[in-house]
Amino acid sequence: MTPIVVLGAGPAGLGAALELARRGAFAVTVLERGGDVGGNAGSFELEGLRVDYGSHRLHPSCEPRILADIRALLGPDLVERQRHGRIRLRGRWVHFPLQLLDLAWNLPPAFAFGVLRDGFRKPGGHPRPETFATVLERGLGPTICRDFYFPYAVKIWGHAAGDLDAEQARRRVSAASLATVLRKVVTKASGRFFYPRGGYGQISQAYCQAARQAGATVRLQTPVTAVVSEGNRVVGVETRTGDGPARLPARQVLSTIPLPALAQAMKPAAPPEVLASAGALKYRAMILVYLALDSERYTEFDAHYFPGPEVAITRLSEPKNYGLAQVRGRTVLCAELPCWPTDPVWTASDEELGRLVAESLAAAGLPKPEPLRQVASRRLQQAYPVYTREYREHFDRLDSWAESWDGLLTLGRQGLFAHDNTHHSLAMAYAASECLSATGELDRQRWNHHRRRFERFVVED
Repeated sequence: MTPIVVLGAGPAGLGAALELARRGAFAVTVLERGGDVGGNAGSFELEGLRVDYGSHRLHPSCEPRILADIRALLGPDLVERQRHGRIRLRGRWVHFPLQLLDLAWNLPPAFAFGVLRDGFRKPGGHPRPETFATVLERGLGPTICRDFYFPYAVKIWGHAAGDLDAEQARRRVSAASLATVLRKVVTKASGRFFYPRGGYGQISQAYCQAARQAGATVRLQTPVTAVVSEGNRVVGVETRTGDGPARLPARQVLSTIPLPALAQAMKPAAPPEVLASAGALKYRAMILVYLALDSERYTEFDAHYFPGPEVAITRLSEPKNYGLAQVRGRTVLCAELPCWPTDPVWTASDEELGRLVAESLAAAGLPKPEPLRQVASRRLQQAYPVYTREYREHFDRLDSWAESWDGLLTLGRQGLFAHDNTHHSLAMAYAASECLSATGELDRQRWNHHRRRFERFVVED
């Protein structure tokens, strides 16, 4: 059988492993440095409840064949839910997804008049270089941008809207015009989602179990120390475990690890200019702060969004309200705090983080989270790719370098430095399997066709 090595056991890696193992022509090995599968889309247990690494949903726009697979894997554990969140805007709460009557009742009048005025105003002035700011201002107008998207951009990505590439807007904002926003409100689009009763990580767990049953090997706590090449071909992977170093031969390596990490792991070493670009790409980090409460639930809402600078966190989710298996008398809140690993808050204690979240909730007029049972935290160093205005040069260099190797394919959110949902990553995984012959050769032309399709993916929040 043709040996295939997959780097990373997130949705993309496990989806590819399952599809390849199903074909019966490959000996598939998945290598994961962590102790569990799922990556940033995984789950863990806290005070008897399964909680996620942030707020995750499976969107109905998932490709039908992928959604059919997930339904078959999870059965009745995959529940369909109505979204029920809200946004803090100029001191008021607005339902999210947007609802016509709620907007009429709760939208701040000055904000509503500003949006209305923007809808009738024709763009003018001198042409400016395209950035995140110019793309959104042209489509949505100044009011929505200055009250929501621009301050949110600073909080999430750590850069002013004018310092971000236009691609950040195209990949992250699905409603990039007032007409699209109005259509979504009228048609009630994006109102439903799917969620597993065992937490969002149950999707990755199910893919892992199915891949193993189909013949794939999934190795946890197995960090990759080198991706080995000979000539212009990648021929294997070196790992390190408790038993010492080992080398796995591979006809094809499918990498879902961060693209910069792949370049830094290459043996012999990648060219200096490639390594320089690997160091230049930026990721925004995230601290997830969990508050376990001895109460049935904190609010009725699944998520609260805080675009303004007066609240430190960007989002607060309550996984129990997503459809988790119920634990009576107990709930957990998950607060998201984007930052840089060099920021002082990155090394803050759980007690300090708990106080910061409590202060944030008070600033938003939310009740004090009590009775408090436990505060816990998790840190994600590579939560969001940051598309600065210089990112394209560095990404293109890394991407071209990766594509120059026979026997190497990068995919997934981290592998392509992309802003994507889980269903997008799974679409990449299924496409990768289609592009490999039984001997492990990649149909590069077919893959490039899929790559062009991937570039049209837009994140759904």
